[in-house]
Amino acid sequence: MSNREKHYLTTHQKERIAVWVKILIAIVFFSPILLGLVCSFVPDEYLLIFPTVKTIVSNLTVKNYVKVWNGFPVFTYNKNSLIMCFMVIVMQIGIGALAAYPFAYLDFKAKNLLFTLVLIAMMIPGQVVYITNFLTMRKFGLLNTYLGMTLPSFVSGRTLFLFRQSYKGIPREMKEAAMVDGCKELRYLVQFALPLSLPSAASLAIMIFIGEYNAYLWPLLIARSSKMYTVQIGMEQMINPDAMPTNGRMLAAAMMSLVMPMIIFIFGQDYILRGMLRGGVKG
Repeated sequence: MSNREKHYLTTHQKERIAVWVKILIAIVFFSPILLGLVCSFVPDEYLLIFPTVKTIVSNLTVKNYVKVWNGFPVFTYNKNSLIMCFMVIVMQIGIGALAAYPFAYLDFKAKNLLFTLVLIAMMIPGQVVYITNFLTMRKFGLLNTYLGMTLPSFVSGRTLFLFRQSYKGIPREMKEAAMVDGCKELRYLVQFALPLSLPSAASLAIMIFIGEYNAYLWPLLIARSSKMYTVQIGMEQMINPDAMPTNGRMLAAAMMSLVMPMIIFIFGQDYILRGMLRGGVKG
């Protein structure tokens, strides 16, 4: 066997090992979701003990899902979560795209200082300003409204930063040529910079959606009636310390709440990778 054939076999074996390692890692990360999905079809009385595979298979039922659907306004919770996600995605990407343009292309006083402040703001946890934001929302009468639940998320340092990096990845020669042809700043942003930054915008939209869909504390502070509850708050309402354990129904509700984020992530994971890679290119 020649050295070339040995090298090919070694490379082929390494690729096979890498594939099996990835499959093993995927199984480890996906196993809690798979276990929760299976147990969501098992009655509560069998979940109080550690059930065997035979017990699970022989007692599979959809009663937990029926009880969740009939006992809780699942549609309302999902509708509120989707409305909140839509509002935050549109406003945060729109404001971030506009605010990032001067940092990428224009020169003005204290530009580096202001951008440094943006980076510092990214390091501050959002929970630090919850009380201040809550008092502000109450003062303006925005409690128990969609605007109150979403307004603090309209601006994000992460979105501004990623759009700036995406803009700086566009060759400057393109902007110079456009300026020579009489193109103004706003026209260049709309017709060139934004279309070329669509991968970054798509990845940001997906990350914003997952973050807002899973938000719990801030919507809980703003929502004052069950009609405004989101999915995460609705799931918390199922926990009743005075009642019998409803683990099966909780798992069923959790599986139902996972459907939308998983669909968004599965179909948008390529955009997330492309946006992050593009945002990491230094102009």
